[in-house]
Amino acid sequence: MRITQEGDYALRVVLYLCKENMNEPKKSKIISEHEKIPLRFLLKLFRKLNKAGIIKSFRGAEGGYSIAKSPDKITLKDIIEAIDGPIFINRCIYDADFCNLNRTNTCDIHHALLKIQKRLVEDLENITIDNVIKGEVQF
Repeated sequence: MRITQEGDYALRVVLYLCKENMNEPKKSKIISEHEKIPLRFLLKLFRKLNKAGIIKSFRGAEGGYSIAKSPDKITLKDIIEAIDGPIFINRCIYDADFCNLNRTNTCDIHHALLKIQKRLVEDLENITIDNVIKGEVQF
């Protein structure tokens, strides 16, 4: 599995919004400049994050974007899936038709990759933005 550039940007943006005064909307232009993300790309991210309920948007002259949930309720998995969709390390795990041998139920590699995927998803579910802010994520 590879996190896309869009997913990486989304992780950074959510972290930025959580570190700032969460109750005060931030202008997209300021976020774009601070995080070095092209504005058009950022707006696309915001639409996906807003749809997922991770951020909220405010219209008008004093509008902008802020966090919709507490940082301890936002997992890395939430953010990645909001941007890139479900997490799969191999296509055969989510669609058996991708196995050119047609034996996903008996394939030893499939079972090994499935075990790795389950651990990866668990780890992403167990790390919140709050954990990252507090430096609680260790190797």
